[in-house]
Order: sequence, then C-alpha cells, then structure tokens
Amino acid sequence: MIHPIYRVIDFEIVGPYTLRVSFDDGVERIIDFRPVLAGPIYGPLLDEQLFNQVEIDAEVHTLVWPNGADFDPETLHEWPRYADDMAQMAKRWSEKTAPLAA
Repeated sequence: MIHPIYRVIDFEIVGPYTLRVSFDDGVERIIDFRPVLAGPIYGPLLDEQLFNQVEIDAEVHTLVWPNGADFDPETLHEWPRYADDMAQMAKRWSEKTAPLAA
C-alpha cells in the first residue's frame, strides 16, 4: 500500500486549539485539536501558550510543538477521516492517565 506524501506549507491559528492548515496540493483543513489533546504527548498542548508555539518542521513538513508532539502530515491532510478515531484514542489515553478514585 502506498502512503501518500503531503507537506504542510502554512498554517494559521484561527481559534483556541484550532488551526487552518495548508498543504502542498492546495488542500486546506481547519482542525480543532481539542478532542485529541490527551495523554503524555498531546495532553500538555492543553496549555494554550504551548499549543500556540506550533511550527512547521522544515525537514518533514508537518506541524510540531516544543514538547515533541507532532502529527503525520497525511493524518492532518485527511483529518475528517481520522478525527473520530483520534478522539477515541485520546479518551483511552485520558482514562489511562486519570488518577484513581479514592
């Protein structure tokens, strides 16, 4: 199976935890990342100041954050196809990291 190669060429913060992402094939996506911000990698991005430090990695052409969080550019490009599965994974990550009830 061939994995499409997409490159993020630009982004704009358009709201809290929400980016407009532009790709090299002309596609643009507006992505609200809130549903996937959980777990040890993506959870820290709930700090909006950290989230807003997003950049484009010049080598792999995807979005990256200072804490090491990133997404495969194909996932971002095809976000409508992956959003529900990513949100379900985030719920599981939250359940694993939630403190146990006393």
